[in-house]
Amino acid sequence: VQLQASGGGLVQAGGSLRLSCAASRRPFVNYARGWFRQAPGKEREFVAAISGGGGSTSYADSVKGRFTISRDNAKNTVYLQMNVLKPEDTAVYYCAGRSLVVDTMRPELYDYWGQGTQVTVSS
Repeated sequence: VQLQASGGGLVQAGGSLRLSCAASRRPFVNYARGWFRQAPGKEREFVAAISGGGGSTSYADSVKGRFTISRDNAKNTVYLQMNVLKPEDTAVYYCAGRSLVVDTMRPELYDYWGQGTQVTVSS
């Protein structure tokens, strides 16, 4: 199973980006997914997660009200809409997948990881 993250880039503070995470194999489509990020010199941190059916979502306090996670299982893809971006959101963003439908904020409970996409927010 492969997860392909895309959509990163350079944006000014206050701007928006939408990240996408596509799964390569259909049986993986309906399992929980998460987004994590890692800034230089910092540990990887949880950003958002969504359950297999999309009915449950969770967010880090730092992104609540600004980021929205969603999924389109027909397209095998999970999205992260990021609005009102701040310089502190600058990081490499990784998507992750579980072999279960229940979402979680714990990175050690994810089985598959994408390659990461760089998000840079300028002030």
